[in-house]
Amino acid sequence: MINILIIIAVIIIIFIYARLLSRITDLERKVDGLLREKNDTANQHQLHQDTSSDVSSTEKIRSESNIPDINPQKQAPVHEKPLPSQKDRMTPVFEFLKQNALTIIGIFTLVLGIGYFVKYAIDKNWIGETPRVGIGIATGAIIMIVGHFLKKNYSVFSSIITGGGIAVLYFTTTIAFREYHLFTQNTAFIITCLITFLSIGLAYFYKSEILIIFSLFGGFLAPLMISSGQSNYPFLFTYLMVLNVGMLIIALLKNWKSAGWIAFVFTNIYLFYWTAEKTEILSVYFYIISYMVFYAFALQDYFKEKTLSVSDILMLLLINFSSIIGLVYTFNELKYEPVIIFPVIFALVNSILLCKEYGKKNFGIYYSTFSAITVSLITIAIALQFKTHLITSVWAIEATLLLFIWKRTGHNIFKICFYVLFPMVIIAQIITWGEYFTSNKLNIVFNPVFLTSTVTVITTLSNLFLLRKLLENDEKENSFFENLFIIASYGIIYFALLFELIYHISDQPFSIIFGSAVLYSIYYIFTLLLLRRIFDISKEFRIGLIYLFLFLIVINSSVSGLSIIESIISKKIASYFYALHLLYLIPFMITGWQILPKTKFFRSGISYWVLSLALTFVVSFELYHLYNITYSNSIAESYQLEKHFSILYLPIIWAVLSSIFIYIGLKNSIADLSKAGFALIGIVVLKLYAYDVWQMDNVSRIIAFIILGIILLLSSFTFQRLKNIIKNLVDKKEKETANTESQ
Repeated sequence: MINILIIIAVIIIIFIYARLLSRITDLERKVDGLLREKNDTANQHQLHQDTSSDVSSTEKIRSESNIPDINPQKQAPVHEKPLPSQKDRMTPVFEFLKQNALTIIGIFTLVLGIGYFVKYAIDKNWIGETPRVGIGIATGAIIMIVGHFLKKNYSVFSSIITGGGIAVLYFTTTIAFREYHLFTQNTAFIITCLITFLSIGLAYFYKSEILIIFSLFGGFLAPLMISSGQSNYPFLFTYLMVLNVGMLIIALLKNWKSAGWIAFVFTNIYLFYWTAEKTEILSVYFYIISYMVFYAFALQDYFKEKTLSVSDILMLLLINFSSIIGLVYTFNELKYEPVIIFPVIFALVNSILLCKEYGKKNFGIYYSTFSAITVSLITIAIALQFKTHLITSVWAIEATLLLFIWKRTGHNIFKICFYVLFPMVIIAQIITWGEYFTSNKLNIVFNPVFLTSTVTVITTLSNLFLLRKLLENDEKENSFFENLFIIASYGIIYFALLFELIYHISDQPFSIIFGSAVLYSIYYIFTLLLLRRIFDISKEFRIGLIYLFLFLIVINSSVSGLSIIESIISKKIASYFYALHLLYLIPFMITGWQILPKTKFFRSGISYWVLSLALTFVVSFELYHLYNITYSNSIAESYQLEKHFSILYLPIIWAVLSSIFIYIGLKNSIADLSKAGFALIGIVVLKLYAYDVWQMDNVSRIIAFIILGIILLLSSFTFQRLKNIIKNLVDKKEKETANTESQ
C-alpha cells in the first residue's frame, strides 16, 4: 500500500512539474511573439521612411534628367523561388531529446525506483512472491492509466509514461518466471505476447510512434527475458515473424519507418545467431518470410506515393544482401545445391520492378537502383557458381553498389555506408588470402581464393572509375579518405595477383620467388603508368609511382639479379631464368623514352639524379651479370671475377656513363644531369686512387689509367666544344639583334 502511494505521489509531482513546464513554455512563446511583432512593426516603419526618401530622390533625379517615368504597376513582380533547404535528419531527434530529456530520465528513474523499493521490501520479507508480482502488474497498469488520462493535452509525455508502464509489465513478467517460477515458460511467453500486442494496439490507438518503439523493443527482448537456456528456434521465430507482420501492418497504416528498422535489426540478429549456432534447413523458410516482409516494408512508399526515400533504398540493399548471406551460408554448411538459386530468385524479383520502370521510360533514380541491385545479385550468383568466398564477394559487390547509388542520388548516407563497408571488404579479402598459406593444392586461376580476389578486383576497378566521376563532379577536390581509398584499391589489385603468383611458384628456389615478385611489381607499376589517363591518376601520385618504379628497377638489377646469377652458377636453376630476369628492361626503356617526358617528373632537379643513378645500376650490374655468367663455373670463381670486374671494368663503365650524362646535360641545358655526370667521374677517380690502384697488377693498372685518361680527355674536349658552340650561338644571336635594332 505504501509503495502504491509513493508511486502515485511521484506521478502527481511529475504531472504538476510537466504542467508548470508547459505553462512556462507557453509564456515564452507569447513573449517571443510580442517581441517579434514589435520588431516587425519597427522594421516596416523604417522601411516606409527609406522608401519614401528613395522615391522622392528618384523623382528629383528624373525631373532633372528628363527620364521618363515607368509605372511600377505595369511591371510584373519578380518572385524568387526559395531554394529548398536541406533537412537535417538528426535535427528532429535532437529536438525531441532536448525537449523530453527530463521526461525520459524521469520515467526510467521511476521504474528503477520501483524496482529498488520492491527489492528492499523483498529483503525485509514484507511481501511474498505472489504479492510482489501483483504489485508490479498493478504498478504498470496504474502508470498506463495515468498516461491515458494525460493523452489529450500532453501526447508526447503520455506516450513516454505509457511506455514506462509497459516496461514495468515486461520486467514483472520476467521476474515472475525466472526468479519466482510462478508459471511455466509457455505461460510467460503468452503473457509477454499479450503485453506486446496490447502495446501495439495502444500505439495505433494513440497514434504514437514513440509507443510503437517501446512496444517493439519489448516484443523483441521478451524471448530473452523468458529464455530458459533451451534453443527452441522454430517457436521463437514463429513469434518473431508474427511480430514482424504486425509491424508491417502498422507501418503501412501509419508510415512509421522507425518500426521497420527496429524490427529489421532485431530479426537479423536473431537469424544470424541461429544460423551460426545451429544451422538448420528450417531457417531458410524464416529468411524467405523475413525477406518478403521487409521488402514490402521498403517498397511501401514506392507503391503508395511513387517515391523511394534514402532509407527505403538502404533497406532494399540490406534486405537483399543480408538474406543472401544467411541463405547461401546455410546451403553451404548443409551441402545443398544449387546455392545460386537465391541470388537468381532475388534478381528476378528486382528485375520485375526494373522492367516496370523501363516500361514507363523512367530512367531516373528508381531505374538505377533496381538495375544496380539486379546486376549485383546476378554477379553474386556467377561468383558463387565458381565457388568464391561468400562474405568477401557479397561485401565487395555491395560496396560498389553503394558507391553507384551515391553517384546517382547524391545522398551522403550511401557514401558513409560505402566508406564503412570498404574496410570490411579489405579485412575479408585478407582473411581469404590466408588460405594461400594453409591450402596445399589449389588450381591455377580457377580456385576459390583467386576467383574471390577476381570479384574484389573487378569491383575495386569499378569503384575507382565511379569515384573518379564523382570527384570530377565535385571539382576534383580529393579528401584524405578518397586518397586513402585509391591507395588501398591499387593495393588490393596488386596483392590479389601477387599472392596467386607466389603460391604457384612457392616450390621454386628463393631467388626465383623474389625475382618474380619484383618483376611483377615493376610490370604492375608500369601498367598503371601506361593507363594513367584512363585511371585518371593524379600528377602527384604519378610522380610517386615513377620513383617507386625506379627503386624497384635498382632492386631488380642488383639484389634480384645477383641472387639469380648465384643460383644459376650453383646449378640450382636453369640459365634461361636470366633471360626472364632481363624482361624488366622493356618497361624501363619504354618508361624512360615515352612516359617520363610526358609527365612532370623532370620538373624537379633531383629527378635527373635518380634516373642517372638507376641507369648506372642497370648498366653496371647487367654487364657484371653477363661477365660472371659467361666465365664463372663455381661460386668461388664468381667471387674472384667480381673483384676483377669491380677493379678493372667498373671504373671504365662509370666513366663512359658519366661522359654520356655530361654530354646530354650540356647539349640540352640540363644542369642537374651534367652535375650527376661530374659526380660520377669524381666517384670513379676517388675509387681509382683510393682503392683500385692498390689491388691491380702493373699491366692492369697501366691499362686502367690509359683508358680512364682517354675518357677524361674526350669528356673535357666534348665539354669545351659544346661550350664554344653555345658561345658562338649567343654571339650570333646578339649580332642579329643589334642589326635589327639599327635598321
